[in-house]
Amino acid sequence: MPPETPLPLAVVDIDGVVADVRHRLHHVESRPKDWPAFFAAAHEDPPLAEGVERVRSLLVTHDVVYVTGRPEHLRAVTEDWLDRHGIGGRRLVMRRFRDYRPARATKAEEIGKLARGRTVAVVIDDDPDVCDALRAAGWPVEQATWVTHSRTLRDAQERDGRT
Repeated sequence: MPPETPLPLAVVDIDGVVADVRHRLHHVESRPKDWPAFFAAAHEDPPLAEGVERVRSLLVTHDVVYVTGRPEHLRAVTEDWLDRHGIGGRRLVMRRFRDYRPARATKAEEIGKLARGRTVAVVIDDDPDVCDALRAAGWPVEQATWVTHSRTLRDAQERDGRT
């Protein structure tokens, strides 16, 4: 009997795709930015219905992997959040300690690692810079547009390398 072919990968971001971070952006809109408060409120993120439904539909035919710019110290909070909203139990790739590179760089690197020997069917992200970089690298990208991407979140992801 031939070996079973693994399901294609669906790579999904968290913030702005399945989790609504807008309620905590005020912590990083002015200087000095209060990163501890910003991250401390992550467990309170409301789910984004469109993103959660998109993930649920992908779970039927894909191996969903979350690739997020959230720092590793939020692993337990993030896994609990995903579980509470019925989309947990999947691989979760997070930003390594003291890695402040732009999200477009860290995510491209991580997706490259995941793709070794696997088919990446779709990458879902809300950050236009990440989407542009991943498309330019040849990945099949679906930009999450169900929430307007804020400049504050974009700066946190691309300039500050924090989420």
